[in-house]
Amino acid sequence: MTPSWYDGPLAAFDTETTGIDVERDRIVSAALVVQETPRSAPRVTRWLINPGVEIPAAAIEVHGLTADHLALYGRWPAPVLEEVARALATQSVAGRPLVVMNAPFDLTLLERELKRHRASSLAAYLGAHPLHVLDPRVLDKHLDRYRKGRRTLTDLCAHYEVELTDAHEAAADALAALRVVRALGQRFADRLQGIQPAELHTRQALWYAAQARGLQAWFARSGSPETVDPHWPLRPELPAAA
Repeated sequence: MTPSWYDGPLAAFDTETTGIDVERDRIVSAALVVQETPRSAPRVTRWLINPGVEIPAAAIEVHGLTADHLALYGRWPAPVLEEVARALATQSVAGRPLVVMNAPFDLTLLERELKRHRASSLAAYLGAHPLHVLDPRVLDKHLDRYRKGRRTLTDLCAHYEVELTDAHEAAADALAALRVVRALGQRFADRLQGIQPAELHTRQALWYAAQARGLQAWFARSGSPETVDPHWPLRPELPAAA
């Protein structure tokens, strides 16, 4: 019997950054984790980037990567981003779904960095093999929508009993997100039965848009001016200023 996708080969991607603005902030570290089965040893690739810009204190507090450390051990962005994009394309060619927690952040920031440093896009590297993204945050919110509480990676790990050590280190976060998706798949196997990653990718885009509309309505009721982008897993480029 062919194993379900959540028991088969998965990859996971995560970044650490200079901040939370996908249009302006930069990637300082990234990791790709590949695991063939739940019991296989994960294969981990890590990248450190010297972004050539100031690292805000708030970001250093989160991931601990200082400008001095990145100047010493990081590499310039252009060749690293080339390697990252090619590594993700390799996963697509191999047919491995890619787990990305809060995909619109990491993948959009990667997209902007590729444009900035490679004059390219993720789609250009993927070619005829699009990513099939699995976002634990979107999946969990849809499959267990009435559960109260936050849904950060730390929260999801606690809920699905997944160990998270060294949080905010890209490889540790990627591996934890991958394990959350496996646990989530097992828990909701009856509802996910027969849905392949390609179809699940399409459904998550719809689920995320609905979730975004719900959050936008909540902001409106609360009198908050904050806006929620409904696009998943990539946000569109902002129009250029006139």
